[in-house]
Amino acid sequence: MAVVLAVGCADRSEGPRFVGRSECVDCHEEESRRWEGSHHDLAMQVASDSSVIGDFADATFTRGAGTSTFFRRDGEFWVRTDGPGGIPGEYRIAYTFGVTPLQQYLIEFPGGRLQALGIAWDARPQSEGGQRWFHVYGDEPIEPGDVLHWTGANQTWNYMCAECHSTDLRKNYDPEKEAYETTWSEIDVSCEACHGPGSDHVRWAERGASAEVPGYGLVVGLSERGAGWVFAPDSAIARRTTPRSSNAQLDTCARCHSRRGVIASEYVYGRPLLDTHRPRTLETDLYFPDGQILDEVYVYGSFLQSRMDAAGVTCSDCHDPHSLTLRADGNALCGRCHLPAVYDEAAHHFHPADSEGARCVECHMPARTYMEVDDRRDHSFRVPRPDLSEPLGTPEPCTGCHTERSPGWAAAAIAAHYGPERRAERIRIAHYGQVLAAGRLGFPNADGALAAVLADREQPGIVRATAATLLGSYGTPVAVEAAAAALDDADPLVRMTAVRALEALEPEQRTPLAFHLLNDEVKAVRMAAAQALATAPVERMTTAQRVELARGIDEYIDAQLTNAERPESHMNIGVIQGLRGQLDAAEAAYREALRIAPWFVPAYVNLADVQRRRGNDDEAAALLREALQIEPEEATVQHALGLALIRQRRIPEAIEWLASAARLQPLNAQFAYVYGVAMNSAGQPDEAIRALEEALSRSPYDLTILLTLATFERDRGRLDSAIEYARRATELWPSHRPARQLLSELEAGRD
Repeated sequence: MAVVLAVGCADRSEGPRFVGRSECVDCHEEESRRWEGSHHDLAMQVASDSSVIGDFADATFTRGAGTSTFFRRDGEFWVRTDGPGGIPGEYRIAYTFGVTPLQQYLIEFPGGRLQALGIAWDARPQSEGGQRWFHVYGDEPIEPGDVLHWTGANQTWNYMCAECHSTDLRKNYDPEKEAYETTWSEIDVSCEACHGPGSDHVRWAERGASAEVPGYGLVVGLSERGAGWVFAPDSAIARRTTPRSSNAQLDTCARCHSRRGVIASEYVYGRPLLDTHRPRTLETDLYFPDGQILDEVYVYGSFLQSRMDAAGVTCSDCHDPHSLTLRADGNALCGRCHLPAVYDEAAHHFHPADSEGARCVECHMPARTYMEVDDRRDHSFRVPRPDLSEPLGTPEPCTGCHTERSPGWAAAAIAAHYGPERRAERIRIAHYGQVLAAGRLGFPNADGALAAVLADREQPGIVRATAATLLGSYGTPVAVEAAAAALDDADPLVRMTAVRALEALEPEQRTPLAFHLLNDEVKAVRMAAAQALATAPVERMTTAQRVELARGIDEYIDAQLTNAERPESHMNIGVIQGLRGQLDAAEAAYREALRIAPWFVPAYVNLADVQRRRGNDDEAAALLREALQIEPEEATVQHALGLALIRQRRIPEAIEWLASAARLQPLNAQFAYVYGVAMNSAGQPDEAIRALEEALSRSPYDLTILLTLATFERDRGRLDSAIEYARRATELWPSHRPARQLLSELEAGRD
C-alpha cells in the first residue's frame, strides 16, 4: 500500500496531537451530522461500491485515437488506458477524489505515488449533460510524456492535490529514494483539518470543560463569539457589531481555497497563511486586469478584493462550515445583510422578479467553468463595470445573458438606468483595474498611478501587492520610493512584493532599505528579502549581518526543498546561488532539476547561462541545442542560442535564431531589440531599423527601442527622424536623463 493510514496519531514529540473525528462526535454531534456527506467528507475515499459513482460496467471513452475502458474485476474497479510512454495497460482504481460536479480517480504507482486519471466522471444529472465520462482538459492534446498527462508530474496527487483533500497530510518525500511515504490521520477533510490537532481540547473537555483553559484547548479559534450583523435605522446594508479581530478563519480556508505555493513542510495552525504558503497576486495568467477570475484561482484572491472582506465578512457568514451549504437560498442569502426592500427590487436590478437577471449572483458573482463542468463563482462581489470591458478586455455579466448585445450596449443601459450622476461618478473614480492594466502594458506614466494604488490603504491588500509587483519593472524614482515606503506595511503580502520591487536598485542601495525584513515575523516576507538581498555586497557587512543574510538564504533554500521532487524548486535554488556568484552550487541545482525532469527546458537555459559566465560558450550552445530537441519552438531558448552563437562569432546562424525568437514572441520587445542590434552590427541597418519599427508598432512605449531607433537613424545621417524618436522617448519618459541628453545632442547637431 503506497499511502499509510496513521489514525489517531502524529509523529510529534511535543504539542497537541491529532486524535481523529471519533473523539469529537460525542460533544459535537450536530456539527458531525452536518459534515457527513459534505464535500469535505467525500473529498477522498477508498474506492468501493459506496464511493465510486462512475460507470465501470465496461464503459468506454474515446479521445483522439485512444479508447479507455472502465470495468470491474474481483470486486475492484479498473481502467484500461494508455500508461507511461503511451503503452496501454490495466490500472486498479485505489481512491476516489471528490464527488460533484465531477469525480476523479487515483491510481497507485511505484514509489508511493498516486496519479490522478485525466478522464473523470461527470456527476451532474443527465438532463444537464452529465452521467458520462469526459476528459478534464477537453480537446486539448495531452500526449504521453506531457507533464499534464495523467502519468506526468503535474498529476501526482502527493504534490498537486493531497494537502487539501485529507487531514494532517504529511507528504514525506525522500529525495534519496525518490519516493513518497505519504501519511494522513484521516483520509478526508475532517474536524482537525480546520481546527488543528485536538488532543488538548479533548483533555479540556474531559476535565469538565473548565473555562480557565485559554481557547478551550483549541489550537486555533475560528469562531468570533458575540459578533453579528445588524441594520442601522438609516442603512440598507448591515454592519458588524464588532470589528473582525482575527484573520484566522480566512487564513485557514485560504490554505486550500487559493492559488498558492507551499513553503513549509508542516502547516502551522493559527499562524498567518504566509508563514507556510505564498499566495499568488493578480497575475496576468490568473486574473483579468480588473481582478476578475481568469484561470482557476479558487476563492481567496477574489475575496480579498471585495468590499465584503473590508467590512469584516468571513467565510462562515455565508457558508455553513460543516455542511458547506449556503446559509440561505438564492437572494435570501444576500438579503441577510443587504436589505431586500432596497436591493431585491426592480429599481435596483431592473429585471423582472424571479428572473435570471434578478439573481444577485448573476451580476455580482459571475461564474466561469473549469475542468469542463465545474462552474466557479467570482467571490470579489464586484459592481458590474461594462464600461471597462472594451478598453480593458475584461468580461462583464450583462452579455452573459444578453448574448446578442455588446459591452457598449450594457454600459449605456446601466448609465441610462442609474442616471448621469452615477455615470459621472464612475468616470471620475478610476478603478484599480485601469491602473493595473496600464502597468501590465508598461505604460510610461503608469508608475505614478501604481505608486498611488500601493500607498492607498483603502485599496485591497492583494491589489496593492500587485501594484508593487508591477512597479518593479519600472525602476523609476517614483516606483522605488513607493516600494520602499511599503516595506513596513501591515499586510505581509504587500511587504513580500514591495521588497522584490526594489530589485531595480543597485545592491548597495537596496541593502539598507530591506535588510531588516530578513527578520520579519512572516516566512514568505523573509524569503522575499533573502532573494532580493542575494547580491548584496557582503564585504561591506558586519559579521552579524553576514550571519543574518546566510541564515535567510538557508531558509529560502530549505523552503524550496519542501518540494524537492519538483524541478522548479531546484531551479529557484540555482537562481539564488547564481545571484550570490556560487556557480558550482548553481550548476548542481540546475543539473538536479534536469535529473528529476529531463524535459524541464528552463533549467537548460539557466545552466547554459552558468556556462556563459564561465566562458564556456561551446558548452552553453550545446545545452541550448539539447533544449531545442525537447521544445523546438521555445523562443527563449532560440534567443539564448542566438546570443551564444554571437559570442562564438557565428553571426549568420545567430541572426537566424534571433529572428525566429522575435517572430515567435512578437510582443517581446527585448527579443526584437536584440535582433535589430544584431542586424545593424552585421551591416544591415535598413533591415535593423525596419525590424525595430515593427516592434515599436507593437510596443509603442518601449524606451529602449525608441532610443535605439534614434541612434540608428543618427548613424544613417537621418537627423530629423532620429530627433523625432528621441523626442517621443523624452515625452513618454520625461525623467529619463539619457533620453533627454540624447535629444539635446541630436538637436545641437542639427543646429
